[in-house]
Amino acid sequence: MRERFVSSVFLEYMLITVGSAILAFGLVFFLEPNTIAPGGVTGLAIIIQKVSGIPIDITNLAINIPLFILGLATLGKYFGIKTAYGTLILSVFIRFFMNIVGIGYVGVEDMLLSALYGGVLVGAGIGFVFKAGGTTGGTDLAGAILNKYIPSISIPKLMMGFDLMIVAAAGIVNRKIETSLYSIIALYITVKIADFIVEDLNYAKAFYIISDNPHEIGSEILKTLNRGVTVLKAQGMYTGSEKEVLLCVINRSQMTKLKDIVRKIDENAFVMVTTVHEVLGEGFLKK
Repeated sequence: MRERFVSSVFLEYMLITVGSAILAFGLVFFLEPNTIAPGGVTGLAIIIQKVSGIPIDITNLAINIPLFILGLATLGKYFGIKTAYGTLILSVFIRFFMNIVGIGYVGVEDMLLSALYGGVLVGAGIGFVFKAGGTTGGTDLAGAILNKYIPSISIPKLMMGFDLMIVAAAGIVNRKIETSLYSIIALYITVKIADFIVEDLNYAKAFYIISDNPHEIGSEILKTLNRGVTVLKAQGMYTGSEKEVLLCVINRSQMTKLKDIVRKIDENAFVMVTTVHEVLGEGFLKK
C-alpha cells in the first residue's frame, strides 16, 4: 500500500516537472520574444520585463508568494506543497531556457506562428500540471482556489477571466493592438489545450441500447468486449410496455465493435451514444 502511494506521488511530481518544462519552453522560445502575453503571472511577467527589464523568472516567484500563502490556507498542505514545487521548478526551467537562448532572442518572427505554437505548448504544460493536482501559481492558482467553490466551471475557464486584463495590457505596453489580438489567440489555445488534457483526454463512450433482444446483446458484449453491462428497467410512454435498456461504458477504440454486435443481433435496435469525460472503476481509471 505504501509503495503504491509513493509511486503515485512520484508520478505526480514527474508530471508537474514535465508540464513545467513544456510551459517554460513555450514561453521562452515563442511568446516572450514577441511580447505575447497569454495571461497568467507569466504573461504579466512578460509585460513587466518589456517595461522594466526584470527577468520573467524573478517576477514569477515574487508575485506568487502571496498567492501561494492564500492557496495553502484554502486548498490544504498537500496541494500547497505541489504548488510550491510547480512554481519553483517553472522558474528554474525559465532560467534554464533563457540561459540557452540568451538576451534578445527571437527565434520565430511570425507573430501568428508564435501565438499558435506558444499557446499549444503553454496549454499542454498547464494541463499536465493540473492533471497531477498541482499548479504553477499565478492565475491558475487563483483559478484552482475559485474552482473549490465553483466546481461547475473548470480551472482553465476561470483563468480566462483573470487573463483578459493581462492580454489587453500586452497591447498597451507594446503599443500595438496586434499584440493583444495575438495574445488572445494564444490565450484561447492555451485554455482549450489545458481543458482537453484535464477533462477530455480520458473520455469514454456510454451506450444506451433499447432492443427486443437485450440479453443476447448483453451476453455478446460481455463475451467479446469483456465490458460490464447494466440492465435498466424502463417503460414505453406510448405503448406502456416494459422495456430493458442496456447501459454499457466502453473505450473509444471499442465503439465500432459494439455497434457491429448490436447490428448483428438486432438491426432495429435503438442506440444512444454519449461522451463520458471521466470513468472511475474497474477497467478504467482507479479511484
